[in-house]
Amino acid sequence: MIERSRPRAVSELETMLAEIKTLAQTSRDSDLIQDLVVTLHKFATEKSDRGDLKIISRAFRELRYAFKVFAPYRHIRKVTAFGSARTTETDPAYAQAVAFARAMTQHGYMVITGAGDGIMRGAQEGAGREHSFGVNIELPFEQAANPVIHEDPKLIDCKYFFTRKLIFVKESHALALFPGGWGTMDEGFEVLTLQQTGKSAPVPIVFVDAPGGTYWEEWREYNASHLLQRGLISPADMNLFCITDRPEAAVEEIVAFYKNYHSSRYVRERLVFRLNQPVPDSLLRDLNRDFADILDGGAFEQGAALPEERNEPTLIQLPRLLFQYNRKNFGRLRQLIDTLNRAY
Repeated sequence: MIERSRPRAVSELETMLAEIKTLAQTSRDSDLIQDLVVTLHKFATEKSDRGDLKIISRAFRELRYAFKVFAPYRHIRKVTAFGSARTTETDPAYAQAVAFARAMTQHGYMVITGAGDGIMRGAQEGAGREHSFGVNIELPFEQAANPVIHEDPKLIDCKYFFTRKLIFVKESHALALFPGGWGTMDEGFEVLTLQQTGKSAPVPIVFVDAPGGTYWEEWREYNASHLLQRGLISPADMNLFCITDRPEAAVEEIVAFYKNYHSSRYVRERLVFRLNQPVPDSLLRDLNRDFADILDGGAFEQGAALPEERNEPTLIQLPRLLFQYNRKNFGRLRQLIDTLNRAY
């Protein structure tokens, strides 16, 4: 059976390679398609271990499918809600998740969760099935998709935590964390590390406690006493997140983040902030005075879209703040965004 199936598999592969060649010739991303084919060729010629190939194959398929599911909704901002799968419906934190997600949808956001029970179910209950995505993790216990998102086309199943977390971060414009166990802690430190090192675009991160709760306040005290005081993180890193026990305050933190700041990207040596409103001359002077420490030469300048941004036509008309960022202190970058937003 195995021997007879090989010629068919080879024939199908040859057909697919021919199609890829034709598609690449008409694609603007032919260089990236070539990279993928070259990488596949290297795996084949290097006679890679079957276990390694299984990891690559499954991860590639998970990401491709996830990107396909999210693609029709890319124009809608989304918030990811993290929290324990073991939180019961009678826990005050569950009600917080419901209220938070419901309010976010009222501001036009969609909600992403890990699709499980507890906090994840609460957030999707608040958002409603229509406004929900679920990125489930396959576990031998505990993690089945909750009834709100079960069998929804926007439910994605992942075998690997690393692909799941990549999807959460890539597709989110904000992140909210409710009390949880090691999984929630892992997700929290992951997103903070990505922000601290500039490996993901700036986004608001909110830790939401139960009413009067101390879960996240005690977590902050640990960070301050064991990490900050020992010089293991910088003082400005503490600006990368906020803590509240009020869902409405969490919502306001997220909405206010995009009051004037819209998005950003690097263009060669410059960081480009796309804004909803231009920066007044007086504020521009203040920025050059107060944030000179994050510049790597030059000054903060206003301008229009750069030629390299033509591949994002929906953003062309937005005003720009351009500067040579030193790519070192991302907590200070968050303070810059807050300053831009407070002006409006």
